[in-house]
Amino acid sequence: MRLPRVAVLAFDGMAPFELGCVVEIFGLPRPELDVPWYDLKVCAETDAPLRMVGGFTMRAEHGLGVLKNADTVIVPGCHTRGPVSEAVVQALQEAHARGARMVSICSGAFALAAAGLLDGREAATHWKYAATLQERYPEVVVNASVLYVDGGDVLTSAGSAAGLDLLIHLVRADHGASVANAVARRLVVPPHRDGGQAQFIQAAVTPVEDDDGVARAMAWALGHLTEPITVAMLAGQARMSERSFIRHFKRQTGTSPLRWVISQRVVASLPMLEETAVPVEAIGAAVGFDSPVTFRHHFTRAMSTSPSAYRRAFSG
Repeated sequence: MRLPRVAVLAFDGMAPFELGCVVEIFGLPRPELDVPWYDLKVCAETDAPLRMVGGFTMRAEHGLGVLKNADTVIVPGCHTRGPVSEAVVQALQEAHARGARMVSICSGAFALAAAGLLDGREAATHWKYAATLQERYPEVVVNASVLYVDGGDVLTSAGSAAGLDLLIHLVRADHGASVANAVARRLVVPPHRDGGQAQFIQAAVTPVEDDDGVARAMAWALGHLTEPITVAMLAGQARMSERSFIRHFKRQTGTSPLRWVISQRVVASLPMLEETAVPVEAIGAAVGFDSPVTFRHHFTRAMSTSPSAYRRAFSG
């Protein structure tokens, strides 16, 4: 069986974190998952040593030619000041025309935009680069507030950790929720954050107290997803007023309490859709939605497909 081929572009002067995330997700063998894993190739425009932020160099084993056969092409954060080279632009255009899935992380969106692959599309990038991307490429519909945008054949994410969210989203699309959750557990990161969740724009990093009320409320909610959950109930678990709880929750998670509960219910439904024949209506009730209509609405909003279509794609 042919392994899904992934090519990731490395650039001179790049920060290594996002490249490392791609290697961690797609480059490590995972025989314990019992699915055909990925064939990852790191490529660059040159075979000369590439300077990395932090004072070291690396050399890519492959040239741009590997993009010709890649099923997925990933562009991590790249320079935002200078132009993208014609060779890279042409290689990206040819890969997309051939049907490759095109992905950018953070400022990698500038390379996809230079190739014209984001014209007329909604695209995400790190919030601090959003205005520059919009000014330089006015045909792009820049969304500065979301974690990532799944446009089907072209996917873009915000910076750094949001790239991990998008990469796990790709694994989920390829192999289903159970495999994606297993990879997330190995990385010790959340298995699913909705792409529409807000970026942490200028949010202070607050110390977690020994008695963390928000964490306590979240843990309680995860054990009671099938029951009605209100902000008042969560605030009670946190031993806070509702107003104070909402403020602390937003600061620590980047989203509202009820939106987070909804996202957790959607996540809980994925293995049931993949691994059982339980009717969709019953699954919605089993994870706490009060009606099939509500379940379908929130599922479609989070996953960009209906529960039934997700089941057809990923069951078995």
